[in-house]
Amino acid sequence: MFKERFKALIRGGSGNPPPVPARRVSTAASSPAGTPRRIANRQAESCPRTSRGLEQFFLVIRDTPGLSILDFSAASQANITFITNLGHRIYAEDFLDCLDSTFPEDDFFESQSHPVKAQQVLDQCLDFPPEHFDGALVWDLLQYVAPPLLTEVADRLYQVLRPNAYVLAYFSSEERAPLVQNHVYRIADAKTLLLTPRCQRPPSQRFTTRSLEKIFARYQQVKFFLTRDNIREVLVRR
Repeated sequence: MFKERFKALIRGGSGNPPPVPARRVSTAASSPAGTPRRIANRQAESCPRTSRGLEQFFLVIRDTPGLSILDFSAASQANITFITNLGHRIYAEDFLDCLDSTFPEDDFFESQSHPVKAQQVLDQCLDFPPEHFDGALVWDLLQYVAPPLLTEVADRLYQVLRPNAYVLAYFSSEERAPLVQNHVYRIADAKTLLLTPRCQRPPSQRFTTRSLEKIFARYQQVKFFLTRDNIREVLVRR
């Protein structure tokens, strides 16, 4: 399975990379009972956003060529071009699409505790050899993973990352919001992202500083960057 899936790997140092077809992105509503259905953003425009977490992520890896980076979004030509131009390799896995394809909308969070379905997600999205990646860009997607699957995803990431590798993640800091904005993240430069609103959907839980430290308890360091736009940037060192 790993060898077949790894055909999508894009290697750096070979000039302009070819386009990679993105996986299907589901637009169906997904929410547990009693919470609002997710609301799609139609005709949404991209907005540039400076990210200190992104800047720190690339500051760490910029002087070491030939690294492997895991991207938890659908294959993006912008991300592929930026990463490979740095001389690194990138593998894109549409994690949100995998969640939406695996768990039904009527009990999206509750069904994530089903051991067989949870294992399907881990095998589809994180089926890599131990210590294979030098970094992971997971964006805001962990907000839609409920425990205990969230703990398993964090643990599997720990296994597939090399020591001292970094994970970059984003979480809404609006703790009482019933819906949070999900974005498509495209890298413009080493400290700037282009954010395109995709949909609003309920988070699995309220993510506080303490809860995030608990999720990444196995990791060496958890660093937070607080912003004015209600996004908490989290940079985690394996």
